[in-house]
Amino acid sequence: MRQPLVWGVPMSISIEPTTSCNLRCPECPSGLRSFTRPTGMLEEATFQKVIDELAPDLSYLLFYFQGEPYLHQNFTDLVKYASDKGVYTATSTNAHFLDDDNARSTVESGLDRLIISIDGTTQESYESYRIGGDLKKVISGTRKVLEWKKKLKSQTPHVIFQFLVVKPNEHQIAEVTQLGKELGVDEIRFKTAQIYDYKEGSPLIPTLDKYSRYAQGENGEYALKNKLSDECWKLWNSSVITWDGRVVPCCFDKDANHQMGSLANESFHSLWTNPNYTNFRKSVLNSRSSVDICKNCTEGTRVWS
Repeated sequence: MRQPLVWGVPMSISIEPTTSCNLRCPECPSGLRSFTRPTGMLEEATFQKVIDELAPDLSYLLFYFQGEPYLHQNFTDLVKYASDKGVYTATSTNAHFLDDDNARSTVESGLDRLIISIDGTTQESYESYRIGGDLKKVISGTRKVLEWKKKLKSQTPHVIFQFLVVKPNEHQIAEVTQLGKELGVDEIRFKTAQIYDYKEGSPLIPTLDKYSRYAQGENGEYALKNKLSDECWKLWNSSVITWDGRVVPCCFDKDANHQMGSLANESFHSLWTNPNYTNFRKSVLNSRSSVDICKNCTEGTRVWS
């Protein structure tokens, strides 16, 4: 039997600036306001404690789990704190708060990678998923960041347009590629959508098989295209920290039901090898399909442009 042995510390950490969000996307707990865990903002002291402990060995820090990072009023200060310690930093945003001041401070913070969600090339298709969103703000915010990169002669952040392919926008793949080139973003990515209740189908599941995580069977029901093997690299190489300092195993545990412990009373290093983490790794190695948060996991289904 394989053993859940762990050496070293994770290469990658995701940390949640906030669970709050201005949009109401239909397949997102933040958007649906469906969390059972509390909503709040990451305290700088908690963040600094984590970075001070992990920075010497940390390769990648993603400022995202749930929520919109730029709703945290000191977000770019957090980024700068980690960047100044030599940590590669990234975030994902809906870009509604990238006004001129935030665009400039983003570039000055040293942020290495900025993922901008742009899920449509017309307001109609964009707001079919990004409910409450304004496509003009997304494009304007993108322009401002790119302008400040030029003004400050900065190579960072690497700006990525991320296009979540769903049925209402799948016909705009070529258009968003062209838009990205016209604006001058560094990269365009296409991402498949996670659907919570997918078995009976969903109006969001694209007809283009390449961009769907699900396939319809002979019985009419949809199922994951990827088989769940009893392994998961994330449990040995990465971890997720919520805004209030709880450590959870991966980004699919959106409601933090599988808590490995809290940084309020323990160091990350002690949590990383504690019995909770060991038992969770063991459960994945023994029968991943029986772990609730793994049942809709499709690691490796992002489609690169």
